[in-house]
This record gives sequence, structure tokens and C-alpha cells, in this order.
Amino acid sequence: METALWILAGLLAIVFVGTGALKLQKPKAELREIGMDWTDDFSQAQIRLIGVAEIVGGIGLVLPPAIDLAPILSPVAATCLALTMLGALAVHLRRRETGMIAPPLLLAVLAGVLAVLRFGPYGF
Repeated sequence: METALWILAGLLAIVFVGTGALKLQKPKAELREIGMDWTDDFSQAQIRLIGVAEIVGGIGLVLPPAIDLAPILSPVAATCLALTMLGALAVHLRRRETGMIAPPLLLAVLAGVLAVLRFGPYGF
């Protein structure tokens, strides 16, 4: 189970760091062009803040336990990322973007599972 949780944390870290970096690098107009229509509801600064949160959260999933420095930060990061994805889900529901509901829902569930298991029976 430990290996499975590390794999899950690693995959989530890759996804969140990647999408966060995209939000930091691309201007709002380019993000909209690649299908992120939700950016219409947010300023460039807010989009970049979301990107920073995703990068920090993604790093927080793996780095603290990997270097054995405050490993409790890993399930905290997973919880924060799950809440972030629930916020993304709410934005897509409000905008009636039904085709965009699955990705944040899946990421919220996976991050939530990781948080529960790391806070619980498979903690560091």
C-alpha cells in the first residue's frame, strides 16, 4: 500500500505542478484558447495565484516526506489540493460546463483519498 500511495502522490504532483506552471506561464487569453474558458471569471493575478497554489501543493505532496522534514505537510497539501479542486468543480458547475466536471472531480477524490490515508492508517 505504501508504494501505491507514493505512486499516487507522485502522479498527482506531476499533474498539479504541470497545470500550475501552465497557469503561471501563459497569459489569460492563451489559456482560454486552449480550452480554459473558466479564466473569463478570473483576473490574470487570480489565475497566477491558483497556479502558485497548485505548484506548492504538488511539491508538498512529495518533498516533505521524501526528505523527512515535516512529513505531515503531505496530507495537508493533499487536503488543500482536494479543496482547490472542489472549488474548480463549483466554478464549472456554476458556468454549466458539464464537460469539464470530470477532471477536477477525479483529482479531488484522488487527493482526498491520499489525505485520508496519509492522515490515518498509512501516515508517515
